[in-house]
Formats: sequence, C-alpha cells, structure tokens
Amino acid sequence: MADDKKKRILVLGVGNILFTDEGTGVRAVERLKENYEFSDNVSLMDGGTLGTRLIDPIMDADFLIVLDAVLGDDEPGSVYRLTGEDLRQSLGFRNSMHDTDLVDTLVTCGLIGNRPEAVVIGMEPFDFRTMSLELSETVGRNLPGLLDAALAEVKRAGGTFRSRNQA
Repeated sequence: MADDKKKRILVLGVGNILFTDEGTGVRAVERLKENYEFSDNVSLMDGGTLGTRLIDPIMDADFLIVLDAVLGDDEPGSVYRLTGEDLRQSLGFRNSMHDTDLVDTLVTCGLIGNRPEAVVIGMEPFDFRTMSLELSETVGRNLPGLLDAALAEVKRAGGTFRSRNQA
C-alpha cells in the first residue's frame, strides 16, 4: 500500500508505565494497536523510557508522532498538540522518568542524518508520581480524546487506518 512517495510515519508512545499517568503514551499506543489497523507506511512503537536507544526507529521515520504525558498547566485529562519549542512540555522531552531527553535524541538524529518532523500529542496527567500500572480514572476517561487526536495526526501526515471493530 505504501509507495516511495508516502511519508514513513512513526507513532511512538513514551513513558514509564510503573508511575500511573507517566505511562499515558505507552497505554495510548497499546490501545491504537488493539483497536486499529494502519496503512503500511505507519508504524506504532512502545518507546517506554528508551531515550537514545530510539535513534534508529526515529531516523527511519519521515514524520514522528510522540504520545506522552504533558505538563501544560491545564486541567488533568486535557489534550495538547505540541511542535517546535513547545515540545519540552512533554515529559519525554525533559528529564523526568525517561532515560534521556527526547529533544537530545532528535538533535542526535539530525546530526547523524535524519531528523523527522515531530509533533507531540499529549495529555495533562492527574498523577505521575504514584506507583501503579493503571492510569488514573481522569486520564483513563479522557484517553479516547488523545487517541482521536493521534489518529487525526496520522491522517494529516498521510497515513490511513480503520477500526478493527468495523465489519
């Protein structure tokens, strides 16, 4: 389905699933994998807290969509779309539980040869300090809004998808 002219899109969920809403991005990618089928130019990846070990998959992409918890000073459960300098609001783009700053990883990709266009689709966490494998009720209830925003970004970048629940 993909040809040489289609952008290679990487949807990367990042975060530490051991700390409640810190794992929002990873949980979002899990839901996308469970509920949707994507065109062959779209890859979904659980990036966890891998940091610089994500260089290869990021360099293989033309367009990077990062799903993560975002500290934006809005109500918990709020969904954000971040680009450029705003990327640092994402927990993955600052030194939190993640192995390294994703901005540093993107800069390294650029120095090596390919820094894809990047956007963060994130959600304001309710709790990212308590150890728990489950998302908070607030983030869990609002996760469909994050998924919708991520799917809109996939479409904007040239990817397609369909629900696995459709007949």
